[in-house]
Amino acid sequence: MKLDPLSLRLFVRVVEDGTIASVAAREHIASAAISRRLSELEDALGTQLLVRTNKGITPTAAGINLTIMARDVLDDLQNIVTRMQEYSAGYRGLVRLLVNISTVSTFIPPLVKSFLERYPDVQLRLMERDSLSITEGVAENLADIGVFTSLPHSADIEVYPFRRDELKVLVRSDHPLAERESVTFAEALDYEHVVLRTGTHLRLQMLTAAGQAGKSLRYKVEVTSYDALCKMVECGVGIGVLPAGIARIYALSNTRTLSLDEAWASRELSICVRRLDALSPVARIFFDHLRAGC
Repeated sequence: MKLDPLSLRLFVRVVEDGTIASVAAREHIASAAISRRLSELEDALGTQLLVRTNKGITPTAAGINLTIMARDVLDDLQNIVTRMQEYSAGYRGLVRLLVNISTVSTFIPPLVKSFLERYPDVQLRLMERDSLSITEGVAENLADIGVFTSLPHSADIEVYPFRRDELKVLVRSDHPLAERESVTFAEALDYEHVVLRTGTHLRLQMLTAAGQAGKSLRYKVEVTSYDALCKMVECGVGIGVLPAGIARIYALSNTRTLSLDEAWASRELSICVRRLDALSPVARIFFDHLRAGC
């Protein structure tokens, strides 16, 4: 037995109005067609649902019970439609995001917060990766959107500008460089460093610059976060190179931040997608949100 949602809706309306004629006028359906649907509904359920008199129509005990259940069913069906419309409009859904350590510590958190305030029914799955892995991950559909430090890559992706950041040198207040306003990387290489883990774009930049300067990057401590890097510098383990935004966030009282006098200290951050026109509605809305301040 199949119950027709239209028949249930007409049944509820007739019970509410008490007449078929008023429902027929409101729904633009012939009275005979409504009457036939009600009779078919009673036949299908094998019980009398309505009492018809010259004064109107009233529900039987079974009809009252069906009215309650039918309202619930019709509400559920409307909720299905509403929910699916929210997905198609981008107001609900999942966005998978790959970000590098620099952006997840600086630019991304406030953008996520403002986005979720506007779209509270959207879920964001955020995963931190190194920049090269981000381009490869987006190309392989492991994520919808990637945010990374611009670098040469071979991934089949579309890349769009996002932000720029500046690299700084963090030193302890009693360090020999602490009285300087700026320093070249060659000068910084004369001292012990605290470095990020292997695989990060910053680590690669530093190793490349050290090779070009004819020096080695000296370090005894390797960390996985900028928080740990800053605390190691504060304790006097070494000096560190990090984005200006990170230095502002942690702003440790026993440290100083110096400008890094190198062209490569100014870095471009980018957003990548496989194809912009292939993004889901919710992913496209989040992409536009990321790009809004560019």
